[in-house]
Amino acid sequence: MPRRGLTPQEAPLEVLLLDIDAELSIWEQGRKVWSEEAFPVAELAYHLALWLQGPAAGLEGFELDSMQADPGLIRIVSSDEGWRVGSLFTPDFWTAPVAWDVLVAEIKQFDRSVRQGVAAMGIDPAFIPQP
Repeated sequence: MPRRGLTPQEAPLEVLLLDIDAELSIWEQGRKVWSEEAFPVAELAYHLALWLQGPAAGLEGFELDSMQADPGLIRIVSSDEGWRVGSLFTPDFWTAPVAWDVLVAEIKQFDRSVRQGVAAMGIDPAFIPQP
């Protein structure tokens, strides 16, 4: 935000979503399978919360439609065995399937982590809906 000449209080929602970034990694059985150093984590938390609040939660998958990245950068799909997470950057890799409640718990943990990071920056995380 400073590079745009804005304070957090002046920044529109899209700037907050895009300019708050951190490393994001997908791990499987203790092995990092994908990582991005400057990922728009606030935007991901925002869209995941909206997905969980929507009528299709638990019925349809999720695909991050980022304002600055290719669609599918983060994907969550349902399979016969459970929910899997993947990325277009690793098209042949999907996490092991988990039950819906396990997936939701992990998303909520991610949300808490993002909110704590945003608050530590002196920004009120209220712009991210509650999952």
